Amino acid sequence: MRRALNRSSPIAGLVASVVAVALVTLVIAVLDDWIPVLSLGVLYLFAVLPVAAVWGLVYAIAVSVASMLAFNFFFLEPVHTLTLADSRNWFALLVFVVTAVVVSELATRSRRRAREAALLAEIATTLLEHGAVASELEEISAEAAQALNAEHAEIALGERATGGFELTAAGRRVGTIRVDGGDAGVRRRVLPALASLLAVALDRERLAAEALDAEALRRADAIKTAVLRSVSHDLRTPLMAISTSAGALARDDLEIDEEDRAELLATILAASDRLDRLVANLLDLSRLQAGAAEPDRHLVSPDELVAGALEELGRAGATVEVTLPDESGSVLVDAHQVQRALVNLVENALKYSPASEPVRIQVTTSHSEAAVRVIDHGPGVEPAERDRIFEPFQRGARSDRPGAGLGLAIARGFAEANGGTLAVESRAGQGATFVLRFPVVEQAQPVPTT
Repeated sequence: MRRALNRSSPIAGLVASVVAVALVTLVIAVLDDWIPVLSLGVLYLFAVLPVAAVWGLVYAIAVSVASMLAFNFFFLEPVHTLTLADSRNWFALLVFVVTAVVVSELATRSRRRAREAALLAEIATTLLEHGAVASELEEISAEAAQALNAEHAEIALGERATGGFELTAAGRRVGTIRVDGGDAGVRRRVLPALASLLAVALDRERLAAEALDAEALRRADAIKTAVLRSVSHDLRTPLMAISTSAGALARDDLEIDEEDRAELLATILAASDRLDRLVANLLDLSRLQAGAAEPDRHLVSPDELVAGALEELGRAGATVEVTLPDESGSVLVDAHQVQRALVNLVENALKYSPASEPVRIQVTTSHSEAAVRVIDHGPGVEPAERDRIFEPFQRGARSDRPGAGLGLAIARGFAEANGGTLAVESRAGQGATFVLRFPVVEQAQPVPTT
């Protein structure tokens, strides 16, 4: 249990009782010369009250009787005896004892209620600070046992829980509690409050789960809507091109020369490649989100990765300007995945760069990392969008080009899966630079032979 309210030992209660009576007796002895002695008897309440508040009624009654005897022995005639010269003093002493007992009982009750309230606050704190109520039942049961002044308590949740005392809040059966020992009066006070706390915690847990499910459904619905909007357009456009070109080639009544035929075939091939890339991107994204894109890592140089990506781009890759260092080092990555990331970055740059401004790839290396920069001269990326554009089906606010918004998400996913990072550097109206970084790996030096 996180915090516990310690009970004082009986010996400490006994010592405190003796000390309290002795101190008050000493004070009365000092004041006896100036104040009527019968008026000073009330000071023994200052001994009774703290003992009652800390150690309970039994100690308080003992202190009351001891105070009466001390007051009689030291201050009432004849002094140093337990007899009284004036019989009226017996009534005064009786009133004092009754008053002390009543006050001590009130103090004890207040102490008990404060202790119960403190322990219920402990239970409330446990329920608020932690997650599932079921996982905290053992700790809550221990705190409930303290609140009930019982040796042991065990809580069972649910309307069908059996055994022990029912925990009911607002007519709703929350569960049951088995209690070893304790007082019936304490149970009547504590159990309703405990049931209410558990009911509130269970309702909060249920509402949180429902809110989480609702948010998951909302996000899933938003993703499905984005997929349908983006993918349907990206599917429809190449399919329309394939259908139109193939239909023209299939018509017998339409005369087509070799140049037009070659152009139609090129359109079909280009549209087919676009469809193939879209399907590949969707599959890559699904593997990344499912955690199934396990990289097959090997040592490879950044130069080879760039060359492989440009080769995969075909004619589009031939327009890219490349700057390579004299020595580029080696990185430990899955070459296919990183090349896919580079292809997506270059395709994105080609999409947004004007035809008069070529896309550039710049490779730099240091002793610790290799960086591949893909630089375009498009509209750039707003600062507020630099993280959002890497989410699936998201595109920049300035984007007016077709696309499903998958390329950058897949590129970052493959970069991180291979221990790298992908970030964007951009100024408004000055294009964007996407930087792919990987740690450089020292290659083992071959052992010289003699």
